[in-house]
Amino acid sequence: MSIGFRVLKQQRKVAAEWVERYRSVPVANISDSMHRMTAGGASLQPMHRTGVLVGPALTVKARPGDNLMLHHALDIAEPGDVIVVDAGGDLSNALIGEMMVAYAIKKGVAGIVINGAIRDAASIGAGDFPVFAAGITHRGPYKDGPGEVNVPIALAGMVIEPGDLVIGDEDGLLCVPFEQVGEVYDRAYAKHAAEQKQLEQIALGENDRSWVLKSLVQKGCEFI
Repeated sequence: MSIGFRVLKQQRKVAAEWVERYRSVPVANISDSMHRMTAGGASLQPMHRTGVLVGPALTVKARPGDNLMLHHALDIAEPGDVIVVDAGGDLSNALIGEMMVAYAIKKGVAGIVINGAIRDAASIGAGDFPVFAAGITHRGPYKDGPGEVNVPIALAGMVIEPGDLVIGDEDGLLCVPFEQVGEVYDRAYAKHAAEQKQLEQIALGENDRSWVLKSLVQKGCEFI
Protein backbone atom coordinates (compact mmCIF):
# COMPACT_ATOMS: atom_id res chain seq x y z
CA MET A 1 0.00 0.00 0.00
CA SER A 2 1.39 3.40 -1.03
CA ILE A 3 0.65 5.39 2.10
CA GLY A 4 0.63 9.08 1.24
CA PHE A 5 -0.22 8.57 -2.42
CA ARG A 6 -3.42 6.57 -2.78
CA VAL A 7 -7.14 6.68 -3.50
CA LEU A 8 -9.42 4.66 -1.27
CA LYS A 9 -13.01 3.65 -1.93
CA GLN A 10 -15.61 5.43 0.17
CA GLN A 11 -17.32 2.92 2.46
CA ARG A 12 -20.31 4.95 3.71
CA LYS A 13 -21.90 8.39 3.61
CA VAL A 14 -24.72 10.20 5.40
CA ALA A 15 -28.09 9.75 3.74
CA ALA A 16 -29.69 12.48 1.64
CA GLU A 17 -32.59 12.78 4.11
CA TRP A 18 -30.20 13.94 6.84
CA VAL A 19 -28.60 16.43 4.49
CA GLU A 20 -31.98 18.04 3.86
CA ARG A 21 -32.92 18.08 7.54
CA TYR A 22 -29.68 19.78 8.53
CA ARG A 23 -30.01 22.40 5.81
CA SER A 24 -32.36 24.52 7.92
CA VAL A 25 -30.44 24.26 11.21
CA PRO A 26 -27.84 26.99 11.98
CA VAL A 27 -24.28 25.82 12.51
CA ALA A 28 -24.21 27.68 15.84
CA ASN A 29 -27.06 25.52 17.17
CA ILE A 30 -25.34 22.36 15.99
CA SER A 31 -22.14 23.50 17.69
CA ASP A 32 -23.96 24.16 20.95
CA SER A 33 -25.46 20.68 20.73
CA MET A 34 -21.95 19.22 20.49
CA HIS A 35 -20.80 21.12 23.62
CA ARG A 36 -18.88 23.61 21.42
CA MET A 37 -15.98 21.17 21.27
CA THR A 38 -15.80 20.84 17.48
CA ALA A 39 -14.90 23.46 14.88
CA GLY A 40 -13.06 23.71 11.58
CA GLY A 41 -11.16 26.78 12.75
CA ALA A 42 -11.89 30.47 12.47
CA SER A 43 -9.63 30.81 9.43
CA LEU A 44 -12.08 28.88 7.24
CA GLN A 45 -14.40 31.54 5.86
CA PRO A 46 -17.20 31.46 3.26
CA MET A 47 -15.86 32.83 0.00
CA HIS A 48 -19.20 32.68 -1.83
CA ARG A 49 -21.98 35.26 -1.74
CA THR A 50 -24.61 33.32 0.15
CA GLY A 51 -25.87 29.81 0.73
CA VAL A 52 -25.51 26.91 3.17
CA LEU A 53 -22.92 24.21 2.63
CA VAL A 54 -24.17 20.75 3.61
CA GLY A 55 -23.42 17.24 2.43
CA PRO A 56 -21.32 14.11 2.93
CA ALA A 57 -17.56 14.60 2.93
CA LEU A 58 -15.34 13.41 0.11
CA THR A 59 -11.99 13.94 1.79
CA VAL A 60 -8.66 14.90 0.24
CA LYS A 61 -5.27 15.11 1.92
CA ALA A 62 -3.10 17.26 -0.32
CA ARG A 63 0.48 18.39 -0.30
CA PRO A 64 0.46 22.13 0.39
CA GLY A 65 0.26 24.03 -2.89
CA ASP A 66 -0.59 20.95 -4.98
CA ASN A 67 -4.07 20.08 -6.32
CA LEU A 68 -3.52 16.88 -8.33
CA MET A 69 -5.54 14.76 -5.88
CA LEU A 70 -8.23 17.42 -5.69
CA HIS A 71 -8.65 17.16 -9.45
CA HIS A 72 -9.16 13.40 -9.11
CA ALA A 73 -11.64 13.93 -6.29
CA LEU A 74 -13.63 16.21 -8.57
CA ASP A 75 -13.65 13.52 -11.24
CA ILE A 76 -15.00 10.82 -8.91
CA ALA A 77 -17.34 13.04 -6.85
CA GLU A 78 -21.02 12.17 -6.85
CA PRO A 79 -23.84 14.74 -6.88
CA GLY A 80 -24.32 16.17 -3.40
CA ASP A 81 -20.78 15.46 -2.18
CA VAL A 82 -18.79 18.11 -0.34
CA ILE A 83 -15.10 17.96 -1.25
CA VAL A 84 -13.03 18.74 1.83
CA VAL A 85 -9.32 19.33 1.34
CA ASP A 86 -6.70 19.34 4.06
CA ALA A 87 -3.85 21.27 2.48
CA GLY A 88 -2.17 22.15 5.75
CA GLY A 89 -3.59 25.67 5.82
CA ASP A 90 -0.85 26.84 3.47
CA LEU A 91 -1.70 30.05 1.58
CA SER A 92 1.24 30.17 -0.81
CA ASN A 93 -0.66 28.69 -3.76
CA ALA A 94 -4.35 28.60 -4.61
CA LEU A 95 -5.79 25.11 -5.01
CA ILE A 96 -8.99 26.07 -6.83
CA GLY A 97 -10.29 28.87 -8.97
CA GLU A 98 -13.12 29.75 -11.33
CA MET A 99 -12.54 26.85 -13.73
CA MET A 100 -12.62 24.11 -11.10
CA VAL A 101 -15.67 25.65 -9.43
CA ALA A 102 -17.47 25.67 -12.79
CA TYR A 103 -16.65 21.97 -13.20
CA ALA A 104 -17.84 21.19 -9.67
CA ILE A 105 -21.13 22.96 -10.32
CA LYS A 106 -21.61 21.04 -13.58
CA LYS A 107 -21.08 17.75 -11.72
CA GLY A 108 -23.58 18.63 -8.98
CA VAL A 109 -21.03 18.85 -6.17
CA ALA A 110 -22.58 20.50 -3.10
CA GLY A 111 -19.55 22.58 -2.18
CA ILE A 112 -15.81 22.70 -1.60
CA VAL A 113 -13.78 23.30 1.56
CA ILE A 114 -10.11 24.19 1.20
CA ASN A 115 -7.84 24.37 4.23
CA GLY A 116 -5.65 26.53 2.03
CA ALA A 117 -6.13 29.27 -0.54
CA ILE A 118 -8.32 29.99 -3.56
CA ARG A 119 -8.06 32.43 -6.45
CA ASP A 120 -10.56 34.08 -8.81
CA ALA A 121 -12.12 35.42 -5.63
CA ALA A 122 -14.36 37.94 -7.40
CA SER A 123 -16.02 35.24 -9.51
CA ILE A 124 -16.44 32.84 -6.59
CA GLY A 125 -17.62 35.65 -4.33
CA ALA A 126 -20.32 36.67 -6.79
CA GLY A 127 -21.81 33.16 -6.89
CA ASP A 128 -23.88 30.97 -4.59
CA PHE A 129 -21.81 27.81 -4.93
CA PRO A 130 -20.50 27.18 -1.39
CA VAL A 131 -16.73 27.55 -1.07
CA PHE A 132 -14.94 27.79 2.27
CA ALA A 133 -11.23 28.56 2.39
CA ALA A 134 -8.52 29.99 4.60
CA GLY A 135 -7.31 32.69 2.23
CA ILE A 136 -6.76 34.08 -1.27
CA THR A 137 -3.74 34.28 -3.53
CA HIS A 138 -3.20 34.76 -7.25
CA ARG A 139 -0.45 32.13 -7.36
CA GLY A 140 -1.67 28.92 -8.96
CA PRO A 141 -1.09 25.33 -7.81
CA TYR A 142 1.29 22.55 -8.79
CA LYS A 143 0.00 19.19 -10.03
CA ASP A 144 2.56 16.65 -8.92
CA GLY A 145 1.12 14.95 -5.84
CA PRO A 146 1.39 13.10 -3.62
CA GLY A 147 -1.86 13.04 -1.68
CA GLU A 148 -4.74 10.83 -0.59
CA VAL A 149 -8.47 10.61 -1.26
CA ASN A 150 -11.08 9.18 1.12
CA VAL A 151 -8.87 9.12 4.20
CA PRO A 152 -9.48 10.74 7.60
CA ILE A 153 -8.32 14.36 7.68
CA ALA A 154 -8.27 17.10 10.30
CA LEU A 155 -8.99 20.81 10.07
CA ALA A 156 -7.84 22.75 13.15
CA GLY A 157 -8.20 19.56 15.18
CA MET A 158 -11.66 18.72 13.80
CA VAL A 159 -11.46 15.18 12.43
CA ILE A 160 -13.45 14.49 9.25
CA GLU A 161 -13.87 10.96 7.98
CA PRO A 162 -15.15 10.09 4.51
CA GLY A 163 -18.96 10.21 4.49
CA ASP A 164 -19.31 12.38 7.60
CA LEU A 165 -21.74 15.30 7.40
CA VAL A 166 -20.10 18.65 6.69
CA ILE A 167 -22.13 21.81 7.22
CA GLY A 168 -21.15 25.45 6.95
CA ASP A 169 -22.81 28.85 7.03
CA GLU A 170 -21.82 32.44 7.79
CA ASP A 171 -20.64 31.40 11.26
CA GLY A 172 -18.18 28.79 10.07
CA LEU A 173 -17.72 25.11 9.37
CA LEU A 174 -18.60 21.99 11.34
CA CYS A 175 -18.45 18.21 10.94
CA VAL A 176 -21.01 15.83 12.41
CA PRO A 177 -19.68 12.26 12.62
CA PHE A 178 -21.56 9.69 10.55
CA GLU A 179 -22.69 7.67 13.59
CA GLN A 180 -24.04 10.75 15.42
CA VAL A 181 -26.10 12.57 12.78
CA GLY A 182 -29.45 11.52 14.27
CA GLU A 183 -28.65 12.34 17.89
CA VAL A 184 -27.01 15.66 17.06
CA TYR A 185 -29.86 16.68 14.78
CA ASP A 186 -32.47 16.08 17.49
CA ARG A 187 -30.53 18.22 19.95
CA ALA A 188 -29.75 20.96 17.43
CA TYR A 189 -33.33 21.16 16.18
CA ALA A 190 -34.63 21.45 19.76
CA LYS A 191 -32.05 24.17 20.47
CA HIS A 192 -33.06 26.08 17.34
CA ALA A 193 -36.76 25.84 18.22
CA ALA A 194 -36.08 27.08 21.76
CA GLU A 195 -34.14 30.07 20.45
CA GLN A 196 -36.92 30.97 18.03
CA LYS A 197 -39.36 30.93 20.96
CA GLN A 198 -36.97 33.12 22.95
CA LEU A 199 -36.78 35.64 20.10
CA GLU A 200 -40.57 35.84 20.10
CA GLN A 201 -40.54 36.53 23.84
CA ILE A 202 -37.90 39.25 23.40
CA ALA A 203 -40.05 40.92 20.75
CA LEU A 204 -42.99 40.89 23.16
CA GLY A 205 -40.89 42.08 26.11
CA GLU A 206 -41.63 38.85 27.98
CA ASN A 207 -38.22 37.21 28.16
CA ASP A 208 -37.13 36.08 31.62
CA ARG A 209 -33.71 37.51 32.61
CA SER A 210 -33.76 36.41 36.24
CA TRP A 211 -31.15 33.74 35.52
CA VAL A 212 -28.40 36.40 35.24
CA LEU A 213 -28.71 37.60 38.83
CA LYS A 214 -29.18 34.05 40.11
CA SER A 215 -25.99 32.98 38.37
CA LEU A 216 -24.01 35.89 39.80
CA VAL A 217 -25.20 35.10 43.32
CA GLN A 218 -24.45 31.40 42.96
CA LYS A 219 -20.94 32.17 41.75
CA GLY A 220 -20.23 34.42 44.73
CA CYS A 221 -20.34 37.82 43.05
CA GLU A 222 -20.14 40.66 45.60
CA PHE A 223 -22.52 43.58 45.17
CA ILE A 224 -21.19 46.79 46.75
